[in-house]
Amino acid sequence: QVQLEESGGGLVQAGGSLRLSCVASGTIYSNDFLGWFRQGPGKEREFVAAINWRLAKTWYTDSVKGRFTISRDAAKNTVYLQMNNLKEEDTAVYYCALSKSEYIAYRSDSYTYWGQGTQVTVSS
Repeated sequence: QVQLEESGGGLVQAGGSLRLSCVASGTIYSNDFLGWFRQGPGKEREFVAAINWRLAKTWYTDSVKGRFTISRDAAKNTVYLQMNNLKEEDTAVYYCALSKSEYIAYRSDSYTYWGQGTQVTVSS
């Protein structure tokens, strides 16, 4: 059993930055994937980024490449999402999630454990 807790959301102007954190309680195994998803107003939940826990290999959706960086601190059982050059369309509730899939997964139903979400609002 793993519990995930996000923090770091808030209100920021377009062009600004935020860093989200997700602390995991419980055991994260070396082949697990930690991911970030988001759900904007009236939209479906979508994949943002993911990282393999052991290799720290990363994946991103195209709309955030070059602006967002996912990283992890294994000693703290924490995954981060550094978000730079934020745009209004990045406004959403951001969720941290853990997948035990054998390969990188982009679908939310491949993720077993979820945090409660943190709101990110980007104003013009």
